[in-house]
Amino acid sequence: MGDRLSGGFVPGASALTAGADRRYKNIYKPMLYDRHTPATSWLVRPQSLSMVAYHLSFVLLALLPIATRATPAIVSRAVSVSTPLGTAQGTLDVDGANRFAVRYATSSRWAPSSIVTEWQLPNGSDDPTALPLQCPQIRVDPSTYSEDCLSMILYVPVDLAIDSHAPTLVWIHGGSFDSGSATGPGLDGSKLAIATQSIVAVIQYRLGALGLLAPDGPTNLAVQDTINALNFLDQVLPSFGGDGSMITLAGQSSGAGMIRTLLAVPSASSLFRNAILQSDPMDYGFLSTDTQALLQSTFNDLISCAANDTACHNALTLDSILDAQVTLEDEANDLDPAAGQGEPLRPVLDGQLITTPLDSTAPFPAVNKPLLLTNVKDDGGPTVYQLLFPGPDPQPASIFEPVCDFSLGPNRTQIVMDSGYYPVDPNGDSRVPLEVLTTDYLWRCPTWTLARNWVTNGGSAFVGLYTLGATYPPNLVNTTFCIQEGVVCHRDDIYIVFGTTPSPTPAQAALTREMQARYKMFMTTGNPNAPGLEPWMPATNVNVNTKQLGSAGLAPIGACTPSFWGAEAQYDYQVFDI
Repeated sequence: MGDRLSGGFVPGASALTAGADRRYKNIYKPMLYDRHTPATSWLVRPQSLSMVAYHLSFVLLALLPIATRATPAIVSRAVSVSTPLGTAQGTLDVDGANRFAVRYATSSRWAPSSIVTEWQLPNGSDDPTALPLQCPQIRVDPSTYSEDCLSMILYVPVDLAIDSHAPTLVWIHGGSFDSGSATGPGLDGSKLAIATQSIVAVIQYRLGALGLLAPDGPTNLAVQDTINALNFLDQVLPSFGGDGSMITLAGQSSGAGMIRTLLAVPSASSLFRNAILQSDPMDYGFLSTDTQALLQSTFNDLISCAANDTACHNALTLDSILDAQVTLEDEANDLDPAAGQGEPLRPVLDGQLITTPLDSTAPFPAVNKPLLLTNVKDDGGPTVYQLLFPGPDPQPASIFEPVCDFSLGPNRTQIVMDSGYYPVDPNGDSRVPLEVLTTDYLWRCPTWTLARNWVTNGGSAFVGLYTLGATYPPNLVNTTFCIQEGVVCHRDDIYIVFGTTPSPTPAQAALTREMQARYKMFMTTGNPNAPGLEPWMPATNVNVNTKQLGSAGLAPIGACTPSFWGAEAQYDYQVFDI
């Protein structure tokens, strides 16, 4: 199956306490970094982290999503809009735009969703100020989620005229396809909508096993949910002053991965015009049908239901489904290394809905949509400094090769060691080159490879790298790395884009203004160049021309040269021929 190892431990580190409840361990793991990490970081816990500190950090992480969720705004006035589906009831958001929460589709458990035929508030509510419940997921209070979760929140500038034909930004949240929501930290779209004079729609879709592991075989239910969200918007946007032909998709992490999925779905092509992908872990690729079948069979055994036993499926409690999901995610890499540890439940290259891998393993299709592709400077920071080796203590040079070997396998490790791109200082902290390697391998270099392929085959692409960010709440836990001057960790771009940074510095405020101006131009023209801003050159099939966002000039190429990652050192999707 390739050269990635499927088990073992990194020397010098200890495993989680033997016999610890698997679901408890998994509650801790993903909160830090959306589970986008090399395999090693899932299995080890440095000996210096005491069990007291471990339990304390678990409590902080478990509370964090609830404490930082968007909460209902103070109601200034009720608003209503007549739509083809009935009257939309909303409220004036605290940040100044009209906010409308709505159910866009309904579904029975593990059945394809159907678009609603009338305007409905989420979860059967009669309160237009209420926010939708999340989709079922671990590590949150069960009272905050419901299977009735196919909802979205629209943010509409109060002065947007009915005949504006305004663009719409559809935001798809991250969370490794098994967590997250439209009400996550910083996702209030009011300021972004006002700054861009657009409608901002933040959507939810079924997560984890409920969205990607239907026992009777249908794959990609979560992908179909997002397609239904776009079809719903096409019906109602004109009523709010929007134009259904001017939809731009935007998302971060697995949300960007969902957008990449939709780019590979021919039937969805007419539903959006442009796409913005932020920190997509493209290294993983899609799941193959063989890997999906194995995971599905194992999941069916875990829930003790036959594939066609609908009565058994419907009798399952959400706790039992989530427990089975956690067990499967924990064991997926051992079942099939192609599943990986970071995002084992993800869209499937089924050949019917998703027809191309959109990577370097197959002929690339002809494309024409404009893309805006960004990463943050230290996407791998939470992986290396927050979970793998937390704390202030530097790690010896001797740890670098074993960690690489476990994550990449011996062949790719030797290529990395011989390359000179990740020099290890014998007297320094090996976490420094490990973080750069993790960022390159999982995020930055595969993104640049996609940009080159996209441009070669007819599309346009603008590539950026955030050199300034705003620390996202989970990045405050169990590490000092992500709060260091000049460090921009995974998810630290979200507050910047939405303009929701708490007490922003002048530099953060300036970058927010810049990015919102660029997003406004990109949504309307497919080009992020705006008057008064430094030119942003498009990528070519050779030079990606990655603009630094937060500082001047282009980002250095480093190991993301076409001759190294994706060629001499292969991505996971190449190793496993997905």
